[in-house]
Amino acid sequence: MAASSLFQSSRFSLSPQPEPAFRNPRSNDHCIPIRACASPDHSTTPQALRHRRPADENIREEARRHSSTHNHQGFSSRYVPFNADPASTDESYSLDEIVYRSRSGGLLDVQHDMEALKRYDGDYWRSLFDSRVGKTTWPYGSGVWSKKEWVLPEIDSDDIISAFEGNSNLFWAERFGKQFLGMNDLWVKHCGNSHTGSFKDLGMTVLVSQVNRLRKMNRPVVGVGCASTGDTSAALSAYCASAGIPSIVFLPANRISLAQLVQPIANGAFVLSMDTDFDGCMQLIREVTAELPIYLANSLNSLRLEGQKTAAIEILQQFDWEVPDWVIVPGGNLGNIYAFYKGFHMCKELGLVDRIPRLVCAQAANANPLYLHYKSGWNEFKSVKANTTFASAIQIGDPVSIDRAVFALKSCNGIVEEATEEELMDAMAEADSTGMFICPHTGVALTALIKLRNSGVIGPTDRTVVVSTAHGLKFTQSKIDYHSKDIPDMACRFANPPVQVKAEFGSVMDVLKKYLLSKDSK
Repeated sequence: MAASSLFQSSRFSLSPQPEPAFRNPRSNDHCIPIRACASPDHSTTPQALRHRRPADENIREEARRHSSTHNHQGFSSRYVPFNADPASTDESYSLDEIVYRSRSGGLLDVQHDMEALKRYDGDYWRSLFDSRVGKTTWPYGSGVWSKKEWVLPEIDSDDIISAFEGNSNLFWAERFGKQFLGMNDLWVKHCGNSHTGSFKDLGMTVLVSQVNRLRKMNRPVVGVGCASTGDTSAALSAYCASAGIPSIVFLPANRISLAQLVQPIANGAFVLSMDTDFDGCMQLIREVTAELPIYLANSLNSLRLEGQKTAAIEILQQFDWEVPDWVIVPGGNLGNIYAFYKGFHMCKELGLVDRIPRLVCAQAANANPLYLHYKSGWNEFKSVKANTTFASAIQIGDPVSIDRAVFALKSCNGIVEEATEEELMDAMAEADSTGMFICPHTGVALTALIKLRNSGVIGPTDRTVVVSTAHGLKFTQSKIDYHSKDIPDMACRFANPPVQVKAEFGSVMDVLKKYLLSKDSK
């Protein structure tokens, strides 16, 4: 039997908990500070156990009971035109309005009342956020909602739809860094280790929670829709299913993996498979949502980025608030690179850290409009026709968030790099061989790292974080094809197909001895 045959497969008051407040040393007014949802020092004491909620009360009901006893702390946020002057009041919108673009047709951004947030210093915010990690208190057990005051400060906790997403593993890539790059401080942020297997959960919990609030306010929203190459639809359908809100998905036919397709189907989404690419689906969903009361869930909607930015804050937490030198993020529609910048920048502006890392956006060479724009010296941007790539989620030639990405990269002296199909697949195979099991998009990011390391831009002792955006199990077919050497015009240099051997002791011993000798010689 051939080796390849073995691979065949088919707004409102805040809801903090009544614990002792963290006192802000700067504050000399008489407002009551936000309280941490749980005391980090007394979580397992008998006193804490005596305050356990009644047995017939769930965590959402407990949060609802406490919310009536605390006053809103004055934090707020609004939509403003992207990159607008923070002091400008010419155009802004409540988050309770259904609006996706500014009057000029440009992007919107969620702007927070930074002066209100600055009433509390960096030590306060660090302590507050750290006190919530690992708790089950609603909704702060979520890596996103543990930063609620910085995300959607005015939403009532009872309106939040959460799967306690975030808090994802920051993996020390010890062997990969040492063996392939000569690095000792390389980390992979596994954002794909989330509810639906991708980082999209971080933004979707925010968007669907706000839609849940709007529906309770009797706003005209009959459902939520998105165009997707897989992961966005999975996250949207899961959170809408949890909220009991209809979800509508536009997918490009035959361009996503079966594992990505089955998620929205299983979660009850209304799926439309279309004979076009992602950019075509995106154009159609924008036209449809302009005519029907369907809420647009793509990253054109800036609510998504509020959730995604928390991954940056989480990285800082996991390093005990030390700032890494580099963060490398795969880029397709380009909202995520801006979200990471926004998260890091908020931490610096509010005094949690004193600098931000340099960002790298990694693109597949088959869908590389940002890379071409960067290499041109940021001259006029031109969209491209995206070609097929194993990194299907970033197979986007006309990215919605191009202006956001350029702003972020210019602001942090960032870099854009690209990866060919062979480069990204080889990088994925090398990473997998050291104990990881990554997606092709992470292979793109690792390729960018390899190139920047080889050119000396990234040093051997630079603390570097590669953002892994999806779980490798969603892309098993691409791994099967690689290790079977079934990819046309690709050498698949690190393929590891199974060895065919007779079911007899002598044959097995011969094969094993040969294998062990080859390992020993290395």
